[in-house]
Amino acid sequence: MMQFDIRDWRAWAPGLATPRQWRDWHAHPALPDMAAGQPDVSFLPAMQRRRLSPLARMAFHVAWPLAEMQGAQPVVFCSRHGETPRNLALLTQLGLGEALSPTHFSLSVHNAIIGLWSMFRGDTSEMTALAATSEGLELAVMEAVLLLQAGAPSVLVIVAEENQPEVYLPWIDDVPFAHAIALQLVAGTRWTLEPCASEAKKEAREASESGCPVPPALRLLPLLLGDEVSHCSGNWQWRCTGQ
Repeated sequence: MMQFDIRDWRAWAPGLATPRQWRDWHAHPALPDMAAGQPDVSFLPAMQRRRLSPLARMAFHVAWPLAEMQGAQPVVFCSRHGETPRNLALLTQLGLGEALSPTHFSLSVHNAIIGLWSMFRGDTSEMTALAATSEGLELAVMEAVLLLQAGAPSVLVIVAEENQPEVYLPWIDDVPFAHAIALQLVAGTRWTLEPCASEAKKEAREASESGCPVPPALRLLPLLLGDEVSHCSGNWQWRCTGQ
């Protein structure tokens, strides 16, 4: 069992950013309006903003305010699919026999986002990029807890997924819409994360099948909002004893 505290968090999807908006959405899940706005990264100079993909913009939008409050700290970034649209564009160019842009290629790799984060913030703390399953949030938190146990005062966890290219949709069922969430973890005992029993997993599976698809990382929202104290997601049981 892992123990920690979540000092603060932020989440974003089109038209969804504030705790109240997320609470209303979770009460009546529906696909967000894709035209409801883009993540705000106006805190960055224009030349830096131009280097950010939609995935990177979401990650920076949710994580930057948390980093501003804490300063330098390790980051664990997790995305199951990563820069899929950018990679597909490169593969298409290869198929057409066209030359590839070195810049586009360098920004398509899985650790490009945390590389940009380190450069833009001037932060040389440990940075980790994970490509995980649908349980990426839990695995990212596990990595963060290990960093806390190694002495880090806080760790920033970022999970983000971009809208996937139509050609891949028959094989991708865990990204109903673009979204990102950031958690700032510190040492503590109010939050616990551990493997859950088969009965709890069955209940969680039935709940997820009964309504609008909820991205795996966003299933934690009821606990973050203080509306629940326990939740099972996939193979993991989350508990929060107080905010």
